[in-house]
Amino acid sequence: MKRFLLLSFLGLGCYYNASAQEFDSTKVAPPMVEDVSDYKPVRFLLGAAFEFGGDEVGTVTFTNGDEQSIKAGQGIAVAVGAEFQFRKLEQLRLRATVGYKYVTTAADNAHIRLTRVPLHLTANWMATEKIRLGAGIVKHQAIKLNTDGLGENMEFDGSTGAIFEFAYSGFGISYTIMKYTDQANNSYAANAIGFTISGVLPKRN
Repeated sequence: MKRFLLLSFLGLGCYYNASAQEFDSTKVAPPMVEDVSDYKPVRFLLGAAFEFGGDEVGTVTFTNGDEQSIKAGQGIAVAVGAEFQFRKLEQLRLRATVGYKYVTTAADNAHIRLTRVPLHLTANWMATEKIRLGAGIVKHQAIKLNTDGLGENMEFDGSTGAIFEFAYSGFGISYTIMKYTDQANNSYAANAIGFTISGVLPKRN
């Protein structure tokens, strides 16, 4: 009887060990947890551009007979804003900026200038680590031509257009399609080709 009980316990022990090994061998590893410690969806964006083109909105005549024109698409622009990056689609970036665009003449005795406030909203695709392709909407507000007393000041209606950009490592070329309309309902093409520079803070690794 004792021998039968001993053999029974030994048999149960062997069966338990075999079952435990089989269970361990089929155990599923826990899913890996994605490391998102370096993921920052929104970053501070700085940008600048030198743009030229468009119709003449004003002309200055100097005492020596030379003339200088101010064109609707011309100017130097600076901008601040934000860039949003999608964690599941890192190549796609959304950019939104507000800026100030300014152009003046070379006259020493008069401060003639064309100013406007550009708002940009663009979708950008990182084709490679350094190549960025962008397209979106641009809106110019507070468009004003100040002649500094040498002529009639002009104001233009707010205008909305399209912008396209190709950039490499922060330096790019842009093309803006836009039209200005003055107080007398005259239209001026404000299309512009620009050289751009931009970057985000903090920088990406």
